[in-house]
Amino acid sequence: MTTRPEGRTADARPEAPTAPTARTADARLEARATDARPKGRTADARSEAHAAPTARTANARSEAHAAHTACTANAPAHAPAAAPAARRRPRLASAPTPYLRLLTATQFAFNIGFYAVLPYLATHLGSGLGMAGWLVGLVLGLRTFSQQGLFVVGGALTDRYGPRPVVLAGCALRIAGFGWLAFAGSTATVIAAVLLIGFAAALFSPAVESEAAREAVRHERATGSPRAHVLALFSAAGQAGAFLGPLLGSLLLLLGGGFRAACLAGALVFVAVLAGHARLMPHRERVRDVPEAETAATTPTAQPGRPALRAVFANRAFLLLCLAYSGYLVAYNQLYLSLPVEVQRATGSEAALGWLFALSSLLVVAVQLPLTRFSARRIAPRTALITGLAVVAAGFAAVPLTPAGPRGLLPAATFVVLLTLGQMLLVPAARGLVPDLVEDRQLGLATGALSSVSGIAVLAGSAATGALLDVSAPVRWAVLAAVPLTGAVLAFTLPAGRGGKEPGARAVAG
Repeated sequence: MTTRPEGRTADARPEAPTAPTARTADARLEARATDARPKGRTADARSEAHAAPTARTANARSEAHAAHTACTANAPAHAPAAAPAARRRPRLASAPTPYLRLLTATQFAFNIGFYAVLPYLATHLGSGLGMAGWLVGLVLGLRTFSQQGLFVVGGALTDRYGPRPVVLAGCALRIAGFGWLAFAGSTATVIAAVLLIGFAAALFSPAVESEAAREAVRHERATGSPRAHVLALFSAAGQAGAFLGPLLGSLLLLLGGGFRAACLAGALVFVAVLAGHARLMPHRERVRDVPEAETAATTPTAQPGRPALRAVFANRAFLLLCLAYSGYLVAYNQLYLSLPVEVQRATGSEAALGWLFALSSLLVVAVQLPLTRFSARRIAPRTALITGLAVVAAGFAAVPLTPAGPRGLLPAATFVVLLTLGQMLLVPAARGLVPDLVEDRQLGLATGALSSVSGIAVLAGSAATGALLDVSAPVRWAVLAAVPLTGAVLAFTLPAGRGGKEPGARAVAG
C-alpha cells in the first residue's frame, strides 16, 4: 500500500500498465510508480514527482514549468536551442543607462552655467572694477589653481563619502560663489568669490568624472559597448555646454543685464542642477553596485587616506599617464596664451578669437561621437592617446608652415582644428585608462589627481610659455610642439588598455 502524506492510503493499484485519466494526485502517483508515462501526460507525472509532500493537487505553476522541462528533454538532439542572452553578440553602441544619462546631462549643465560667466570675467575685472592687468591675471590664475589644483581633494572625498554628497556640496558652493561674485566690488571679495567658485568645481567635477568612468566600465561589461564611446558622449555634452554658455552670457549682456545678470543666471543653472541631483542621484549603494569579485575593493569601509595616496602616487603607470595628459593640457592652454598672440599678429586684433573658439566647440559636438566610435572599435586606448598627442603636436608645427589665408587666419584655424581633433582622440582614451591603472576604491582620488597634476604642470608651463612670447614665431611654435610630442613618447610605456578591468587582473602592455 502507498501511504499518502495526509494519512490516506491508496485503495488499489491500476490493473493495467497504462495510467488512467489523471484526475487526482493519487492516480498520477500510481501512474508514476508503474512507469506508465504516455507522451501527453509526462508533464503531470514529473510535476507530481517534484511536488511538496503537502500538495493535494497538481500545482498549475509546477506543471507549466515541468511541461517546459519535458519539452526540452524530449526535443531532438539536432533541434537548435535558444541562444542565451549572454551568448548574443553585444552591440558596440548601446543606449546608455539612466544613470549615465544623468551624468552626461550634469556635465552639459555644469558647463552652461560656468561658461555663461567665465568668458566675461577678465573684462569685468579690468574695465568694470578697474583692476591692473597683473592683478586680473593673478585672479584668473587663482581660479584655475583652486579648481585644478584641488581636484585631488574632491576625488578623495568622493572615495570616502560617495559622489552624491560631494556633488551636492559643490553645487551649493558654486551657487554661493556666483552670487557673491555678482555683487563683489573689492579685490578681496572678488578673490574670495573666485576661490569659492574654483573649489566648488574641485568638488563636483572629480565626483562626476569618476562616476562616469566607473559607469562606462560597467556599461562595457554589460553590453560590450566600448567605454571610450560613453566617455566621448560625456565630453561632447560638456563641449555643447561650453558652446551654449557664452551665448547665454552674450544674450544677457545684449539685453543690458551686464556681468551681474550673467553671474545670477549661472547661479540659477546650478540651483536647477542641485535640485535635480538631490532628487535623482543615487546614494552610496550605487557606487557599491559592482561585480562580486570586486566587492572587497569597493566596500564602504574602504577609506582613502595616506595608504591610498601612496598607492596612487607610487603607481608608475598612473604617473606616466598624468605626465602624458599634462602635455596635452599645457598645449590646450595655448588657446588662451599663444593663440591670441597669433591672431593679433595676423589680423591686428583679437576679434576673431570668439569664432575660433566656436569652431572648436562645434567640431567636438559634431565629430566627437563618430570619431570615438571609429577609434574605439579599431585601436587600443593607448594608441588613441598617442595618436591624439601627435595630432596636437602637428597643430603647433603647422602654424609657422601654413600660408596665410583669408585675413591671415588660416594658420590659427589650422592649429585650432588639429588641437581639437587631437583632444577628441586622447581625452576619452586617457579617462578610460584610469580604471585600468588603479583600484576601484581609489578611482575618485585618481581622477582628481590626474587633473591636479596636470593643473600644476599648466601653472608651471604657463610661466615658461609667457617667456616664449617675445621670441620669433617659428621658434616658439616649434618648442610648443615638443610638449605634446614628449607626452606621446611617455604614453608608449603605458598599458594598452584594450578592455575592461578583469577581476584580479591588470591591463598589460602590448
